[in-house]
Amino acid sequence: MSNHIEPRPTTSNLFNLTNRVAVITGGSGVLCGAMAQGMAERGCRIGVLGRTESKVVARVEAICAAGGAAIPLVADVLDRAQLEAARDAVLNEWGRIDILINGAGGNMREATIGPDENFFDHTHEGLQRAFALNFDGTILPTMIFGKPMANARRGSIVNVSSMAADRAITRIAGYSAAKAAVDNFTRWLAVECAQKFGDGLRVNAIAPGFFVTEQNRQLLTHDDGSYTDRAQTIVNNTPAGRFGEAEELLGTIIWLASDASRFVTGTVIAVDGGFSAWSGV
Repeated sequence: MSNHIEPRPTTSNLFNLTNRVAVITGGSGVLCGAMAQGMAERGCRIGVLGRTESKVVARVEAICAAGGAAIPLVADVLDRAQLEAARDAVLNEWGRIDILINGAGGNMREATIGPDENFFDHTHEGLQRAFALNFDGTILPTMIFGKPMANARRGSIVNVSSMAADRAITRIAGYSAAKAAVDNFTRWLAVECAQKFGDGLRVNAIAPGFFVTEQNRQLLTHDDGSYTDRAQTIVNNTPAGRFGEAEELLGTIIWLASDASRFVTGTVIAVDGGFSAWSGV
């Protein structure tokens, strides 16, 4: 039997985020920063979490300057004590957590298998670091920020996966394996939460296609802005014929964070310009 007792939303407020409280890990980056900005514009109160204080503060200042509400949360997603302090700061400020977006992650140079390398000669330590950042960096924040949501028996957890979880993409073995684990964890946790905390606590993921960020810009573009060979290959295999824009993730995020998706849990939603649908033929 469901324990969810909040009133049913009307069609006019299905996508309403006013006064909801969201924690966004990686919220100072390009993609999750756009999510933070867009959700704040819709009345959501945002805890921007990231490792680099200057970037976190800059994102918070931009949100507040636009009339939104945000607080900085400087923390490493692999550091339990820092995450617990960040959780306490959010609860002290707003008294609740309604939404968690696990957006921290990415690939790193030491985990990338170069054109003149192969997997069997690569370092295990580099792959381990990428796996830990993307998988442990999803599990640990979920444990810490998700607990108040479980206690309240309501909320939406959205993990950020990747096209690399489901398709073989060269050179990024550790990142790909971690994102595949995130997909499985998303489905597992959705069942766990629904069975033990009721239908008010949901867990989903988005799987972005290819977007140009600060992490991958040098791999995808030359100094003059033209595409590298790898970038052109990506575009050639994306039916939409281009890279995504950060703001194009926002609609799916708002849907998953809001009551519009209240019967949606355990899903991984592709936002990829058709990349995952096309065989290349």
